[in-house]
Amino acid sequence: MALDTFLLYLAAWTLVALSPGPAVFFTMSQAARHGNHGALAGTAGILIGHLVCFTFVAFGLAAVLARLEGAMTVIRIVGALYLMYLGARMILSKTQAVPDVTAAAPRPPASHNILLQGLLVQLTNPKNLMFVLAFLPQFISADRPLLPQLGIMLTVTVVIDGLFLMGYAQIATRGVRALKGSRVITWLERAFGAALIFFGVKLMTAHR
Repeated sequence: MALDTFLLYLAAWTLVALSPGPAVFFTMSQAARHGNHGALAGTAGILIGHLVCFTFVAFGLAAVLARLEGAMTVIRIVGALYLMYLGARMILSKTQAVPDVTAAAPRPPASHNILLQGLLVQLTNPKNLMFVLAFLPQFISADRPLLPQLGIMLTVTVVIDGLFLMGYAQIATRGVRALKGSRVITWLERAFGAALIFFGVKLMTAHR
């Protein structure tokens, strides 16, 4: 990959990562409920989702799915329902205090459960796969091997998204800690839940 193409992709994906979407609000919600533990696990799930999407592109599976309207519709509906389920669960569940780093937490939530939720949030969003399918070819040179170029772009995507997701998560974690003991935390969690429901409804009503 040429240096100018690499820098252009770096700048373009940085702008993409800046715009909040389901992945951002999911990671922030896990950070608000479980602190850095939840943020790391949620971010890991989202990033593994990127790996799966890039693998789909590398093996041409994304193009096949794009032509199967029924399959994409099913993925869209499942993704929308899952986002709404996560949001409703946040709104209806009791507030959990963020673990104090100076005190030993009795039993942290299972990382693999949060990671799996993040992975499902990423994979059940067909717009993510279609965006990658339309976005990546703009930076691929036909006269160069495909896999090394995808590897470079995947690395950039994972690093940039990881940094921004953890950055957003830190905002949520510090905000909750600053408001510890306040009812504002309850409303903050409900706001995150409402945001996830909003994205679920938006995804449900979206047209290709």
